[in-house]
Amino acid sequence: MNELQAILEGFQSSQKNGEITFLATVVKTQGSTYRRPGAKMLMTDTGRMIGTISAGCLENDVFEHTQQRMSDGEPIVITYDNTASEDILWGFGLGCNGTVQVLIERLEKESSPNAIAFMQECFHKKHLGIIATVFAFEGEVDVKLGSRLLLYPDGKMIADIKDPNLIQSLQLDTQTAFTNQKSSVKNYQLPLGSAEVFIEVIQPPTPLVIFGAGYDAIPVAQFAQALGWDVTVVDCRANEATKARFPIACDVILTRREIVQKQVFIDAHTVAVVMTHNYLDDLEILKMLLPSPAPYIGVLGLKARTEKLLEDLSLQGIRYTTEQLKRLHGPVGIDIGADTPEEIAIAIIAEIQAVLTNRNGNFLRNRNQPIHQCYESNSNLLLTT
Repeated sequence: MNELQAILEGFQSSQKNGEITFLATVVKTQGSTYRRPGAKMLMTDTGRMIGTISAGCLENDVFEHTQQRMSDGEPIVITYDNTASEDILWGFGLGCNGTVQVLIERLEKESSPNAIAFMQECFHKKHLGIIATVFAFEGEVDVKLGSRLLLYPDGKMIADIKDPNLIQSLQLDTQTAFTNQKSSVKNYQLPLGSAEVFIEVIQPPTPLVIFGAGYDAIPVAQFAQALGWDVTVVDCRANEATKARFPIACDVILTRREIVQKQVFIDAHTVAVVMTHNYLDDLEILKMLLPSPAPYIGVLGLKARTEKLLEDLSLQGIRYTTEQLKRLHGPVGIDIGADTPEEIAIAIIAEIQAVLTNRNGNFLRNRNQPIHQCYESNSNLLLTT
């Protein structure tokens, strides 16, 4: 279970327990910070906290703000400037030379637009979603702190933002975020003021299909599940005992290689690992996976074995493009000297994560660029409608 999933489940339980619930969200950062915009923490009036917005330095202070400054239920934004020398006096000791802005809101189950319900829907229905949240404004702008626009995959929008100029620009920028799947911070210059908005991409859990149900597939499923991924295990031996071996998997498909294409769905968000230890099974599975839109296909085994699989497919008259073959990773995993099933599983999951985030898996000490994606505040000049 990933952090956002834990927060969503925590909110559900807090409602059942009658607790007052708050959500803290990092909406803007500058310089070096531990967490990026989008990091969240759920808090209840009983002192329960789920998730983190820093390395553990800010959480208690943010909670204190919910107790002392939010009696009226209105959202607030707190700025932590860790570039100032006063940071030592404050005692936060963040160890990061940057500035963090945190939006704190009291959560209401029946609010509209309801960001929590929207995120729950994205996870439940496994679709992308965009949340645009106003966290600062100046001048005569018809908007409130914490106002939002929600964008659904079908283009449907729900918003409580009244300013027509801001709505017009947000419609364009949220559509762009949906296309490039990148969150951003925008600074909009309006006819009578300005507004800063955090445009957040809500990603559903990554679907991972593991072809193979041996004991070495168990830690792969476990590590993926720990990240909150949706795990499906496909057993071409159709062994009923497999279901007991993978109790944590979201789904277990018992099949035969002759019909596997009819039982497994692969889309542009699905990553796949082939580890059946059966050459003929792997041959049929690769025949299905390579033409698919899967962004990552990992094959367990020696490089020579993967090359032999491709050669045999070629002898069957099957041809694949260079772009399709670029998605094939065989041997699977990054080079960490893995030997045991658990070590190999770490290498596999790390490689998938690197591919999904467009990283190369090298040592961070050798990286000359910032570790995290930069969220620039772009100014957009809007015309009067």
